Amino acid sequence: MAKWGQGDPRWIVEEREDGTNVNNWHWTERDATSWSKGKLCELLVGIAVENEAGRCEISELKQVEGEASCSSRKGKLIFFYEWNIKLGWKGIIKESGAKHKGLIEIPNLSEENEVDDTEVNVSKKKGDGNILKDLMKTAGTAKVRKALGDYLKALKTEFTMGMILPTKAMATQELTVKRKLSETTLQIQASSPVALGVRIPTVALHMTELFDTAIEQLYRIFTVKDLVQKFSKSPAVLEAEKGRKFQMFDGNITGEYVELLTNKKIVMKWRCRNWPEEHYAIVALNFVPTLGQTELQLDCKGVPVCEEENMKFCWQKQHFEEIQGFLRCVALRS
Repeated sequence: MAKWGQGDPRWIVEEREDGTNVNNWHWTERDATSWSKGKLCELLVGIAVENEAGRCEISELKQVEGEASCSSRKGKLIFFYEWNIKLGWKGIIKESGAKHKGLIEIPNLSEENEVDDTEVNVSKKKGDGNILKDLMKTAGTAKVRKALGDYLKALKTEFTMGMILPTKAMATQELTVKRKLSETTLQIQASSPVALGVRIPTVALHMTELFDTAIEQLYRIFTVKDLVQKFSKSPAVLEAEKGRKFQMFDGNITGEYVELLTNKKIVMKWRCRNWPEEHYAIVALNFVPTLGQTELQLDCKGVPVCEEENMKFCWQKQHFEEIQGFLRCVALRS
């Protein structure tokens, strides 16, 4: 029988928030089906190709059937996806001005095949216009395969954020290294202590993004539960009032509303699940109207130094780009 403290570390529940899956040993699974459908629509619809003879564009996602999921076991991620996709395309012949329509069918996008080997079938309605069909079969197919590759990259990075959580030993080691490298150049801000009783070195971030939408719509996307769930493609719990708490991305992001000025500003206490316990950053979103657009200015203070790049990734990829894709889909449907 093992002595106290000398048991298999895979079964030792550390004193940390994610102790239910210590060292990422146990099997966890996340359904990526809904997220994938939105991401495929974002990446495929709007693809355009052009040459001296004509121009073609994928105009709609007619059908997307299948499923996708990601599982974690012993610190490793396992992906499953199987899709049957049908797209509508339209094109115009430059010389005559004649317009034509057709279909692109991807009968089996799955982990069993490389993207470059994935079958992509292009067809066109009866009549002339084979020159456009040929354009879609060559340049169009190449762009479709690139978009499918981008989907798989996003599935393995954006979607899996937070599934592999750092152990206490990993977090302590990374924090120590970052602190030694950064303490001479970064301002050390007071924040919650980690388990070893040291203060957390933090950094401030500033990011901006332009959105092709009215300021009222962009503000609603951050404060209305249904819209938050649509752009994040995951469950959310929120009520946008001062002092109310919120959860996003299946509970990977949590926080509390500190200040809300309608269509002008949102201030939140904000944290990722794998941050040191009870440590929050302060995130301020300022909504600035511009000519026909809205500029979103993000200022964030108190981000742990070792999480700086993850924080930038989270806001750029999982917020800004997802909202841009959501707005494009809304515009296409209208």
